[in-house]
Amino acid sequence: MSKINAHDKKVLKKMFWGSGLAFSGFNVVKMQGNGFTNTMGPALEDLFPDDAKSRGEALARANGVFNTNNTMFGLLGGLTYALEKDRVKNNNVTTDTIESLKVSLMGPTAAVGDSFIFNCLRVIIAGIAISIAKTGSIFGPLLFIVLFGGLELMIRWYLLVAGYQYGTTFIDKVFNSGLLKIITTASSMLGLSMVGAMVATTVNVPLSLSFKFGKETLKLSSIFDQIMPGLLSLILLFTIMYLMKKGFKPMTLVLGLLVVSIVLAFLGIF
Repeated sequence: MSKINAHDKKVLKKMFWGSGLAFSGFNVVKMQGNGFTNTMGPALEDLFPDDAKSRGEALARANGVFNTNNTMFGLLGGLTYALEKDRVKNNNVTTDTIESLKVSLMGPTAAVGDSFIFNCLRVIIAGIAISIAKTGSIFGPLLFIVLFGGLELMIRWYLLVAGYQYGTTFIDKVFNSGLLKIITTASSMLGLSMVGAMVATTVNVPLSLSFKFGKETLKLSSIFDQIMPGLLSLILLFTIMYLMKKGFKPMTLVLGLLVVSIVLAFLGIF
């Protein structure tokens, strides 16, 4: 376990702010490679202050293929910093070991980050914010920005510090204890439940089409509600999912829904 002094904390802070640009220069060849290089820059400058050649070689290693969850970005950055520092000071690890460990952890850390941060935490906070925003309050979007943004920054910072401070020990504990699988499974289940709840409470298909039979008026929406409450919302959800699988872009679908809604409202169906 590496002890963190004032100098280390200064370097880690620079890395932290650099990690916010994880998707800077994103491309299909190296993906987040440029962003990871930007994150590792302060650490490598600290390790090789007067050795431009070694610093250049380390930057070249950092600028390989890299792709993981943005919040988990800091964990691998801190871990790589700790390993590079150990290699320079003690020569206990090789460059191949550092690169192999970084690459092997991209997938698992992405799975944890996507499941817990994006599909669970973000969805829960978005659900709360949307319910407030539906009342017309600007506090809804502000709450999402402050709460989710603040938590994301806090988690990213502590993961960066943990990756540096505990090095491979931290990784061994998480993976060997089975905690990774538990977190991923639980987060996925909770995230999917929240998505389902959001569909039921926020997706509304205001079908106003009705038929008159003498003095009686039959609303078409009531028929669907009798079959299953929220059935139209569910049909809309699966229709959108089907179209996305067919290659339609989200923005295209949003604009399409807007146009269809306006037309149907004009015709009196909505």
